[in-house]
Amino acid sequence: MDGFLLLQIGLRMRRQTNFYSTILLLLFFFFLCLGQRSRPDGERPSCNRCDLHLSCNCSHGGFNVVPMVTDRALALDLSFNNINMVNDDDLTGHTQLRVLSLHGNRLAVIHPSAFDPLFYLEELDLSDNQLKVINHKWFSRLGVLQRLNLLNNPYSCLGSPPVFQGLVSLRRLAFGGPHLRTLKKGELSGVTQLEELSVHANNLTGYESGTLAAIWPLGRVSLSLYEPFLTNTALASAVLGDVSYPETPLIIEDVRLDRNESVQPFREPAKKRVRHLTFRNIYVSDEAIVDLLVVLDNAPVTSITVDGVTLMGRGKKPAGPITGIDEFLVKNVVVLPLFHFVSFLKLSYLLAYPRKISVINTKVFVMPCATSFLLKNLQYLDLSDNILTDLTLAETLCYGAGTMKDLRVLNISGNAFKSLSTMNRLVEKLYKLTHLDISRTGYNSMPQNCSWPSTLRFLNISGAQLTKITPCLPTTLEVLDLSNNNLKDFTLTLPSLQKLHLSGNKFLRLPSGSLFPNLQIMTIRSNTLVLFGPSDLQAYRRLQNFQAGQNKFECSCEFVPFLQQAFKGVGDVHLTDGEESYVCDSPLYLQGEPRLHAFWYLKMTWTWLKAKHSSRRRRQCRQQLLNEETSETMLSFDAFVSYSERDSSWVENYLVPELEGPRETDEDSRSPRPLNLCLHKRDFLPGHWIVDNIMSAMERSRRTVFILSENFVQSDWCRYELDFSHFWMFDGNAGRDATILILLEPLSKHDVPKRFCKLRKLMSSTTYIEWPQEEERREEFWRSLRHALRGEDDDWETNTQ
Repeated sequence: MDGFLLLQIGLRMRRQTNFYSTILLLLFFFFLCLGQRSRPDGERPSCNRCDLHLSCNCSHGGFNVVPMVTDRALALDLSFNNINMVNDDDLTGHTQLRVLSLHGNRLAVIHPSAFDPLFYLEELDLSDNQLKVINHKWFSRLGVLQRLNLLNNPYSCLGSPPVFQGLVSLRRLAFGGPHLRTLKKGELSGVTQLEELSVHANNLTGYESGTLAAIWPLGRVSLSLYEPFLTNTALASAVLGDVSYPETPLIIEDVRLDRNESVQPFREPAKKRVRHLTFRNIYVSDEAIVDLLVVLDNAPVTSITVDGVTLMGRGKKPAGPITGIDEFLVKNVVVLPLFHFVSFLKLSYLLAYPRKISVINTKVFVMPCATSFLLKNLQYLDLSDNILTDLTLAETLCYGAGTMKDLRVLNISGNAFKSLSTMNRLVEKLYKLTHLDISRTGYNSMPQNCSWPSTLRFLNISGAQLTKITPCLPTTLEVLDLSNNNLKDFTLTLPSLQKLHLSGNKFLRLPSGSLFPNLQIMTIRSNTLVLFGPSDLQAYRRLQNFQAGQNKFECSCEFVPFLQQAFKGVGDVHLTDGEESYVCDSPLYLQGEPRLHAFWYLKMTWTWLKAKHSSRRRRQCRQQLLNEETSETMLSFDAFVSYSERDSSWVENYLVPELEGPRETDEDSRSPRPLNLCLHKRDFLPGHWIVDNIMSAMERSRRTVFILSENFVQSDWCRYELDFSHFWMFDGNAGRDATILILLEPLSKHDVPKRFCKLRKLMSSTTYIEWPQEEERREEFWRSLRHALRGEDDDWETNTQ
């Protein structure tokens, strides 16, 4: 139900019971909607950390047993607790559960039927526990299970009967650990096809050929075979042979390759024409590298990735030519001993072939120009997260000579660069360059003019220290990332730009949309934006995807309805970063609250009821202590003015000066007292709740003036300011004469949304004054308004609809 209906129910219930009972009932309704159990059963603890998507994060909760959660949960994370047993009834009722993680507990016992209620379970993680035996009965009812992780448990074999026999939907399987000793035919019976297979068998001593061969088709395979590569290369060869297919990426982890014998198992992948090889966490000598390349010679291997490598040697060169690899990616390299390893130039015979090279986080401080000169076919170069400087980059790029003539993508982010002018000079002659990533560097200024390759389309200078944008930026850009700098504005025209990223800066307002006539995607999260509106976004003629969450939003009456409509998909621009990213920074009492969350409406209802209750108590006390005459002297204002923020210019430039300013005389030659108006911008008490301020302002004002316009009625109205103030006015405690309506433009009750029925009724029964467009009629308007505000009898012209 929406906030309006909830408010109506609260008002009716309050007439039947006291104020505090209503609050308790509303809170009970709120928690009932969350679907959380109100109390534990006395034996098992409860975990109430479930989000709106019914995902329950009970990780690191110190639980010794499976806790109780809502039976509507879709995902349950119990990782990193102290659970040592799962009983047969611990998961009873959780028929909706899709994901269950018990990773990192002390599980030693699982009842054979513990998982039987989980008919729709798709993912189960039992890794890093104390399971010595895998029981096939655990999985007998899990017909839709797609992902299963059994890694790092102390079982020595998978066992019989086949534990995976009934898992016909299984697509990702991980098993093994330091205690796994044997793998036999039939143990994986029932597993017919996998997207991903991970086998940790560093201490494997027995393997029956063909055990893994029955799995087809087979996607990515990860193997940890430390001891077999050292002591039993025949076993390692058998395993590799069973999982090697041309289109199956093969990942080898935790191995030591330091002699010719250790690389011989790779003859099997070469024979099976594997195209993609990855090594992770390996210890390798330069001699073994050369031997491996010999083994792979004439095989169709197109890419080799090395992530986490300790390299020993002095840079050995092979005896003869070797077929080159198309793509190299090297990350996280340690060279031992560094002072003996002369250079990588001895491996330069490889450099004429690759089109893509990545050397990431390897402490590279320079790549000699002589090496760069050999990279004749290179199109993609990634030297990110190294220790390059402006000086050494000049050597690497041959001092701007444009040596790598085919280079299209250059990523040198995360290095110690200081001069953007130097960078510009070094890449100016790379005439095919389209993508340049120079993010996470030390740039703090931008030169006025630069000369970039005319082909440049993508530029990333995020994570620097830039404070100002200059015409140095190339006008050919289609994608520009300037996030996480210190920018406050953007005034440069980029006619071809399609994507702009400005998150993590200090923007107070959106850049002008006229600067980017072709912009389609814009992110400006985590700045200091206060608000934006339809007119701001309409200036971006082609904008479709917009993200502006995590800013300092002022929850005004126009801004919130605009956001609500945007999240509903109304209009051409879509907010794609989620409602939870848009929280209030002001008013103060809503600071940090999700502006569009259902809890906000409940809180505002409670706020209104509390303020209403306090207001009535204050009026009762006054009636007891004061008579009507002295009560009149307690009034502070002639009128409280309620208006749309978009009509503030009329209020400030016309209404206030005319009514509060001194006047010399009128038609009766008297000097009337200037009127005293209550305006929320200047007269509300800072730090007080907005509803309390509204109630207090109305109580201390003789009249309430509503400035009605298209802006006023077409917005979705702010619950905490307009709806509540109207209900206070229209609940029978205020007389008809206390309300004055001013129409800034022609408007009928039919233009007012139907849910504001009392305002529509008021417009039908109450006189109102129209603001004349003709200058000569405005003196008459002001005279009529003054008489109405003072309650004087006069034949002032009005209209009744």
